[in-house]
Amino acid sequence: MSTGNIYETITEIAKRRGFFWPSFEIYGNIAGFTTYGDVGVKLKRNIEAQWRESFVRRQGFFEIEDPIVNSSKVFEASGHLANFKEYAASCSQCGRGFRADHLIEEKTGMEHVEAQGGDAIKRLLVENNIKCPVCGGALKEPTLVLTMFQTQIGATGTEVGYMRPEAAQGMFTNFKRCYQANRERIPFAISQQGKVLRNEVSPRRGMHRLREFTIMELELFFDPQNPACPWFKDVEEEKVRLYTEEMEEKGAKEPLEITIKEAVAKGLVITEWQGYFMGVGKRFMQSLGVPPERQQFRAHLPQERSHYSSQTFDHEVYTKSWGWIEVAGHANRTDYDLKAHQKGSGVDMSVLRKDGTRFIPHVIEPSYGADRLMFVAMETAYELRETAKEKRTIFRFPRNLAPYQVSVQPLVTKDGLPEKAMTVYDTVLAEGYRAVFDDGGSIGRRYARQDEIGTPLAVTIDYTTMEKGIITIRERDSWEQVTVHVDELPARLHAYFRGAEFRSLGQLVVRGAE
Repeated sequence: MSTGNIYETITEIAKRRGFFWPSFEIYGNIAGFTTYGDVGVKLKRNIEAQWRESFVRRQGFFEIEDPIVNSSKVFEASGHLANFKEYAASCSQCGRGFRADHLIEEKTGMEHVEAQGGDAIKRLLVENNIKCPVCGGALKEPTLVLTMFQTQIGATGTEVGYMRPEAAQGMFTNFKRCYQANRERIPFAISQQGKVLRNEVSPRRGMHRLREFTIMELELFFDPQNPACPWFKDVEEEKVRLYTEEMEEKGAKEPLEITIKEAVAKGLVITEWQGYFMGVGKRFMQSLGVPPERQQFRAHLPQERSHYSSQTFDHEVYTKSWGWIEVAGHANRTDYDLKAHQKGSGVDMSVLRKDGTRFIPHVIEPSYGADRLMFVAMETAYELRETAKEKRTIFRFPRNLAPYQVSVQPLVTKDGLPEKAMTVYDTVLAEGYRAVFDDGGSIGRRYARQDEIGTPLAVTIDYTTMEKGIITIRERDSWEQVTVHVDELPARLHAYFRGAEFRSLGQLVVRGAE
């Protein structure tokens, strides 16, 4: 199967099964906006919950939720109004606009063209004779375009506002409040998950680049004179695949495989905190089903780094659809942001050390995009399985990530089986599992439907249930079935979703291929 077909196949299933689809379909769509269906909402929420578990709950970090609309003063101080821009080239004939670096990458196969700067982008457009991809017209010289949505605050529009392009600034502008709530202790972190908006010049690759998306960010505040991370030992032996700035400059083709401990000791990663979050990030992606060999961290070159960063690593994942793509950024933001808001607001952002000296905390930021992770999780879990009768799609999501964990169905819709199945369904719900009741079509069709939305277990109520209380549990991945007494179902579910082997749940049923 070709690369393009994998993306198209998953997108088609996503629309049909209710994961996601383009927004405003009845009006012909607007690029860069996506609507989530029922199973998509559940999968996305599970990804967000897993991020919170990995980065926030275990460490006892703070969470906030602040406005999407921000005063222009926030982004004047942060530097976004001056720096949050992309080179766009418009067509001299049809007037459409495009990201200039994207056009170059698609024509030449080059990567990270944005990092080469404006002069190189203008030169490469000319050298490669790049035309408008829609009408073939000549492109005008690219210019910098602000990629934030602007709005007016208040009925008379007297104050200019911007939709936030990241959640980070809310954590910096609320730093003093959160610092006080943390009993004025450093280090500590503030996290936020929520919607952000970027007025992308030319959104592409579906979920990979949207104009409205969900971001999951964390800002870790620490004393630069005491940069040790108390949990560093938890990840120091974790091996990561790394491209350093030097390797990027030399065009290295293979990453360096190194432990987090070695990377920090050699100064390849500046601080323990950044190394810690890179290790946590690797494990987080594994919890979504992405194996270590399909993960790497790529350093930004100085000209590619954001205006606030002294070191940034992109967390990249290999996809069959597009090759290596960025799913997260790990940035050392130094004290840039707090200093900028101190200057812009006149509010002192410094804190006190025990020795009486004052300092402005430095910041390490891991930032993940939930929508990109949604597609990555789906592509990683996707399997096309051929049987003697048909080809069947399966999404092999990790057990606790799946939109629904258990489906419950009667074998047939008569003789009291639906009513008995409904009591079992209520029991599963009462135990706290995400469950769905399915009584539409043949039992084989129902199994196929649940496989295609990724439900790990299917519980079937048949005549043996009515006579002896015996139910059948079927596993999505192996298609094996076991029988157990209905009273034992809660305990068996608890065991399975804590990692037990499926065959250990009950008496194995020997059946032919489905």
